[in-house]
Amino acid sequence: MFPGQGDFSLTPLLRTLPRVGSLARAVAEVFEEADVVAAEFGVAPIGPRLAGGSHLTGGSRSGGGSHLAGDSPLSAGALAAEPAGTVQLALFGVSLAVHRALEADGCRAHRLLAVSFGEIPALTAAGCCSVADGARLACRLGQLLTGHGGGMTLLGAGPATTRRLLAAAGPGTGVVVACVNHGGETVVSGPLDGLAVVERSATAHGVGAQRLRLPFMSHHPALVHEAGAFAHFARRLRLSPPRRPVYSAVAGRFYRADSDLPSALSACLVRPFDLPAVFGASMADASLVVEAGTGSTLANSVRRIDPRQDALAPVADGQWPTGPQTPLPPPCSCPPPAAPGEGTSHHHHPTTTAARGDS
Repeated sequence: MFPGQGDFSLTPLLRTLPRVGSLARAVAEVFEEADVVAAEFGVAPIGPRLAGGSHLTGGSRSGGGSHLAGDSPLSAGALAAEPAGTVQLALFGVSLAVHRALEADGCRAHRLLAVSFGEIPALTAAGCCSVADGARLACRLGQLLTGHGGGMTLLGAGPATTRRLLAAAGPGTGVVVACVNHGGETVVSGPLDGLAVVERSATAHGVGAQRLRLPFMSHHPALVHEAGAFAHFARRLRLSPPRRPVYSAVAGRFYRADSDLPSALSACLVRPFDLPAVFGASMADASLVVEAGTGSTLANSVRRIDPRQDALAPVADGQWPTGPQTPLPPPCSCPPPAAPGEGTSHHHHPTTTAARGDS
């Protein structure tokens, strides 16, 4: 599962790098390609700062990356104070690197789940674009979102209660439902003053409200101009059909060979999504789902939605998968066959459905 932007921290990554050589190598390789485009957006390269001035070469699983954190490790909060696009470049590269490292260690994904911002690393992992172009998409998206402003708030309530709270707050708040994480958690999006009204209403009704550390709104209809600009930017890049199944949380389906990827990417700015419905449609037969990020929001949502489902957030939980596992059965629904000569295999975000040791 490739996650969105609301649960990104570098601390778990820096804690994991020294003991997982495959992840150290993947981080080095991904940012060697991604950082090439940083200057195009006025962003400082991420890789050298993750390494603290040393090289992310990685070694054995025990100690191969012992100097990766450096003397002054980065934090997502520090990156947020830098030019727009910096956090997005970091999240893109880290998510893609986690996915690559998992597969290098035998946890191979049968399908990729792209959640919100996670569409970009998921589609990159599926061969739709180069790492450099994926980095360009990430940086440009960060610029467009930050330019509009607003914010997002996590409410400790399901969608029905959340909609009642929005109605009670009044029609002028401009706040909408952005994402349903599970039956007890919903994210809303909108202008800052409108969010403040909704948060007060939630508190008055005994519902928890937590402002996400994001300097912008997303999944909001007011972003139609930014969505159009993002689609226009994406059309300038070379995007090809996915070579492995990718399920889009926002589109609510697997991408096909004829999918309009620029339009699909831009839809993530304006359309909401419902994770319980997404998980039911994309992962009902999965033996294991793995979050390819540094947080655990997606894995926790899976656990809440279906306590029987085996879900793993290897970086956040500090449990890197090892050893063989029974292979996952073929997905019950997937895109039509790829063009001749293209292979198909299978992505909180992607969240990936995987089998360890499967070929």
